[in-house]
Amino acid sequence: MIKRWFQRREAPRFQVLMVCMGNICRSPMAEAVLRAKLEQAGLAGQVAVDSAGTHGFHRGALPDPRAVAQAAGRGYRLAGLKSRPVVAADFSRFDLLLAMDNDNLATLRSRCPAGSTAELALLLPYAAQAPGHLPLTSTTDEVPDPYFGNVEGFSHALDLIEPACDGLVAVMRRRLASCV
Repeated sequence: MIKRWFQRREAPRFQVLMVCMGNICRSPMAEAVLRAKLEQAGLAGQVAVDSAGTHGFHRGALPDPRAVAQAAGRGYRLAGLKSRPVVAADFSRFDLLLAMDNDNLATLRSRCPAGSTAELALLLPYAAQAPGHLPLTSTTDEVPDPYFGNVEGFSHALDLIEPACDGLVAVMRRRLASCV
């Protein structure tokens, strides 16, 4: 009998791409939060998560140190993440591309190839799907860009991203259950 030293991993059944402008603040935080919440929900092997930016300003750069620090303070790890731009293949590779704001959503829509079946949407409205949902204190459906502000902006972004990811996990759970 031959012993296998590896385990066969099934391909994820659903793929999500978090998108902001430069992929060094909001989208890497959203990627890390969603990964952690999927792990807690036992769905990590079924849903793949990545992040990208609509602009290639910071290609290959690590996440902003303020994003790393604020995320780490809440138990999320951004280690190993590097900025990358959205590419045409993302519209066929990912099932769901979630923008942090309307400007980036508009950019995604303008770049989306004809015939793409990817769903393009904002992240923040998913907060309404979260179990025990409380109304958000935000007056918009966007996660504001904290890049030019202070560290409190990163904390506020996480305050919005966390319940949105809770809602997204609830939606993913239902979608995956209906695909069985």
